[in-house]
Amino acid sequence: MSSEELIVFAEGALTALSLVAALFFLRDWRSTRDRFFGFFTLSFVLFAASWAALAFRPSVGEHNEYVYMLRLAAFAAIAIAIVDKNRGAPR
Repeated sequence: MSSEELIVFAEGALTALSLVAALFFLRDWRSTRDRFFGFFTLSFVLFAASWAALAFRPSVGEHNEYVYMLRLAAFAAIAIAIVDKNRGAPR
């Protein structure tokens, strides 16, 4: 197995595992309706999209602006989830 095939395999595995994590957060969101889980579901779907873009188009490269924007949006969703969860109830 060449190194490029191994990289594509790893990116495919990361895509699948990100979708599995998204499904777990989606299950938790459906049972609690807590926005925290909704934001984490969205972020892992975005991570899966970025890994899939790399796996299906190896020529795109890790430093492509579209892949970067997907990851930036995923991390922004995580930051929003944390800030939203830690916001205190209005007094």
